Amino acid sequence: MRAAVTESAGGLLAVTDVPDPEPGPGELLVRVTACGLCGSDLHLSEVLDLPGLVLGHEICATVAELGQGVNDWKVGERIVGFPLIGCETCDACRSGATSKCSQAAQLGLARPGGFAEYTTLSASSAFRIPTSIDDHIGALVEPLAVAHHALDCTPRATDEPILIIGGGPVGAAVAAWARHLGAREVVVSDPVARRRELAEHLGATLTIDPIKEDVASAFAKQCGALPNVVLECVGTRGMIQHSMDVAAVDAQVTVVGVCIGPDDFMPLVGLQKELLTKFVLYYRKADFTATIAALASGALDPRPMVTGTTSFEDLPDRFEALKNPVDDCKVILEP
Repeated sequence: MRAAVTESAGGLLAVTDVPDPEPGPGELLVRVTACGLCGSDLHLSEVLDLPGLVLGHEICATVAELGQGVNDWKVGERIVGFPLIGCETCDACRSGATSKCSQAAQLGLARPGGFAEYTTLSASSAFRIPTSIDDHIGALVEPLAVAHHALDCTPRATDEPILIIGGGPVGAAVAAWARHLGAREVVVSDPVARRRELAEHLGATLTIDPIKEDVASAFAKQCGALPNVVLECVGTRGMIQHSMDVAAVDAQVTVVGVCIGPDDFMPLVGLQKELLTKFVLYYRKADFTATIAALASGALDPRPMVTGTTSFEDLPDRFEALKNPVDDCKVILEP
């Protein structure tokens, strides 16, 4: 089968033929119909020197073959993949918090991912999706689950105005969920005009260009006070400090962006304001269930997030281009 693999840290992906995967006991072989390109894929390709690694974890697929012992699935059923495979026996796995399992393995890292025609995953890590959810939207379930988990972990009143720092895929997903969950004001700060426009389509009531405007003042003008809830969704150096700076006294700051390099901030700001800060990562299986239900009912419409598609032929160049500031939100590979 065809797959896009890494060759060296920082190098272009290579589209090549690799052996067809086979499902092990308790696994599904799935034909990938859509796979989102994620910022973490971009970061991993820069720092990991793992030749032959198949990236991709935002997977929508169709069941192609059943592994031994799998009786509750049928060939042809459509699924989205929960990309963390745990031991399935520990407390974390039993509660759906697979990311906290000491043996958790991620598709697209410890296991071959979705930048391929086929891949395998545990049958217990597949979620059925109805026909009302097309392949592109199916590939958005994973990043939307990230956003749902971030908001679920953020103490706040239901209608509390929210400030989102960053309008990329994660920030856009948080904006969509925040509006759906009842926030009366959803404010998104991002320097890229196209991302601000997309955030408005997804439910943002105000967008701010942080290059031209003072974020805290613009938020206060719109909402009547400084933000009590701030979600940092960028993941670059300085953004935690910025989030603390713009937050109100006694505010909640939730760090969602994944910064893979060293960062620093001034603890005195957090001390003086007595900020409550929480770091969140991944999701629980319940976040996938909630996301699929909201998409199936039409209550959540993330379609504006999809700003482009790519084939295998164009993937290496498209993937490389996303490493630089672009107008794209979510690009989908169609294997």
